Amino acid sequence: MALMDEINEANDNLSESDLRARLAQTKRQRQAADQQNSVLLDRIAELERALDLVDQAAGAQLEPPKWLTGKPSSRKKHATLALLLSDTHFDEVVDPTEVGGLNAYNRRIAELRLKAWTENAVKMARHYLTGVSFDGAGGKLGGDSFSGDIHEELAQTNEDTSLGSLLHWSEQIAASLTVFADEFGKVHVPCVPGNHGRMSRKPRMKLRAKTNFDWLLGKMVERYFASDKRLTFQISENADTLVKIYDHGHLLTHGDQVSGGGGIGGIWPPIMRMKARKAQRAMEVGTPFQTMWIGHWHQYISTPGMIVNGSTKGLDEYAWINNFGFEVPQQALAVVTPEHNITFQAPVFCQDRKKEQW
Repeated sequence: MALMDEINEANDNLSESDLRARLAQTKRQRQAADQQNSVLLDRIAELERALDLVDQAAGAQLEPPKWLTGKPSSRKKHATLALLLSDTHFDEVVDPTEVGGLNAYNRRIAELRLKAWTENAVKMARHYLTGVSFDGAGGKLGGDSFSGDIHEELAQTNEDTSLGSLLHWSEQIAASLTVFADEFGKVHVPCVPGNHGRMSRKPRMKLRAKTNFDWLLGKMVERYFASDKRLTFQISENADTLVKIYDHGHLLTHGDQVSGGGGIGGIWPPIMRMKARKAQRAMEVGTPFQTMWIGHWHQYISTPGMIVNGSTKGLDEYAWINNFGFEVPQQALAVVTPEHNITFQAPVFCQDRKKEQW
């Protein structure tokens, strides 16, 4: 029997309702097949477009803009090397056994660190910063050159008296400044007093600078270079001094005019309050500054508007007992350009344990 005859015979045996149900099922199956076919056709079209984009990308010729392949300019940029020397605490003695073996300090080590600071500052300027023509250098003296004898324990353990230290270290500072003058031609030396070099037990408001060995150190070094026109001095008779580098104002102060510095905020809240007050007063009297340089805190921190200096002394017994953080001896360096003020900042490391032999 033919196939169609069999189908017709089977359909003859179905009722009308069964036939309608079968017809509805067949229509649904067809609709589903049509939908699936449509989805497949869309997917094929999508894949064809993707393959076409891949073919176009693979055949594209990339042409980098010229600034990616250009050569640096051969013209040298003018700048001034800005250095800060502070918190050297010359002739203080730090015993390694009292600070967990993390540091040692005495006159011999201090001389090595001052020499290393001088040599490394020149090395950074000449070898790490190529393409810069230096107009000169600024060797800021930021205070606390000496630990002094304001505390009984310092008077008992320092290697020399304050006057003996002053005589010895004025010669060492002069040697360092001579190197900078030989290297950079011109050197400007601003100087402010710290808190350790004072001659009175309590900090003074009146005659603050002239009763401080930092001021006298600056004056002695200035007198030594009286006939050398390469060096100029700006020795402040108050706690601050404003230095102009090109058209940019740089305020130098020791940083001891604040108190606090504990808690979660650390040293920032008191320092920022001091800076804000100084900036407001400077604006009021027409002597604004863009950068503030401070020492005192023995922590090297550089920001766009403020530089906090480290210490050449390093960790001492006071810091150890008070559980202060550890920092290797270092000092602040910056490159100032006419166009952008400070364009480069870095620490100058001063310690060489192999040479110091401890």
